Amino acid sequence: MTDLMDTYIENRHLVQPNHTNNYDVAHGGNVLKWMDVVGALSAMRCAEMTCVTARMEEVNFVQPIPRGESALIQAYAYETGRTSIRVRIKAYRENPQTGERELTTESHFVYVAIDDNLEPTPVPDLTLDTDEGAELQRRAQEDAKNMRNGDS
Repeated sequence: MTDLMDTYIENRHLVQPNHTNNYDVAHGGNVLKWMDVVGALSAMRCAEMTCVTARMEEVNFVQPIPRGESALIQAYAYETGRTSIRVRIKAYRENPQTGERELTTESHFVYVAIDDNLEPTPVPDLTLDTDEGAELQRRAQEDAKNMRNGDS
């Protein structure tokens, strides 16, 4: 079994000119790619095996990430099914000099663990060993419910 806090992954990408669109901000496709990579790493840490993307649930682009700022991606697994892992993923724009950050993009991704034959395989249960982990899970489940109900 894996503890939720052990699945928490954070990564940064400096938004360079080749990552931007005509408005000189990070292209949404690049942000989604970065989110998917960090989310997959979180799922693999949870499953302790290879995971592939099965679904991206509602993606909300709140604001852009300008060239020269960092895209901070945070992800953690918060629920497991028989072969699937739900991961909460958020992206922030972060000033590299000050560390000031604002939410830019958020979603819930679902990953499926696969075996050497590329077949879905069972994943271990996710545990909650800390109050922080329990709070992250509660917030992720509440956010997912609100997205499904159109309250995002």
